[in-house]
Amino acid sequence: MAQRSREKKSRRLRLAFIDDNTHQHLVTLHFTRTSLFITIITIIVVLCAAVYSVIAYTPIRTFIPGYPDARSKRAAIQNAITIDSLENVIFRWELYSENLRRAVEGEEPVKIDSLIKAKQGPDAAALDAARLARQDSILRERVKEEEQFGISDRGHRDLPIEGMHFFAPLKGVISQGYDPSIHPYIDIAAPEGSVVKATLDGTVIFAGWSDEAGHTIQIQHDGDIVSIYKHNEKLLKKAGDKVTAGTPIALVGNTGELTTGDHLHFELWHKGQTVDPTLYIKF
Repeated sequence: MAQRSREKKSRRLRLAFIDDNTHQHLVTLHFTRTSLFITIITIIVVLCAAVYSVIAYTPIRTFIPGYPDARSKRAAIQNAITIDSLENVIFRWELYSENLRRAVEGEEPVKIDSLIKAKQGPDAAALDAARLARQDSILRERVKEEEQFGISDRGHRDLPIEGMHFFAPLKGVISQGYDPSIHPYIDIAAPEGSVVKATLDGTVIFAGWSDEAGHTIQIQHDGDIVSIYKHNEKLLKKAGDKVTAGTPIALVGNTGELTTGDHLHFELWHKGQTVDPTLYIKF
């Protein structure tokens, strides 16, 4: 019994190709069941690898139904860019309409700058604070250097800032109020092209372009007061021009990097310090 079992396990098989007319053996193959199984598996693996290589690394893959070609990929990228632009536009209009609704109902408006800082993250917010501090120092130096544009004379009676009559530079919705530490100015939302007016009599000490603030104009007034208007679409005055309260000086726009919609960035400085414009002006 043991000898028969060993003979059965070691049984060899033969595959012969014979000429049907002459009965001549053309090819004879000898193999075992194990070698036959290994050969079949090897052939299947090689065929699968060859088919995968042809499909993955040759242009033949473009003939597969549903496989994206170069044109489809370009169209998908362009669609993604368009969708991103549309989302930004929709966000602006939603924010603008929400601020209008809150203003009508007497609620606190949404703060635009705080939303920008929230998206940028804590590191970007710290960098913004450092940049604002640096800009504050630069502005103080510029105001001191441009004292030559002051229009007050020695015989004129200087009134305290509380006794001055300020003209509203723009009628609109205050989208973000004054905060002495992180937002020492106010943002007034209004349609593009709205007229921006001088808040007091004075002389234009700066009128030009800034990458961050866009078209900017600064006016020196009596009593060591400076007013600043940023993100304008167009400036109507140039440095050295004399203006009176209520004189058109610019048009509302959305220029510069630090802006998300049509609005006026308005700053009021008194004796080198920023003050809350809403304490003296009714918008």
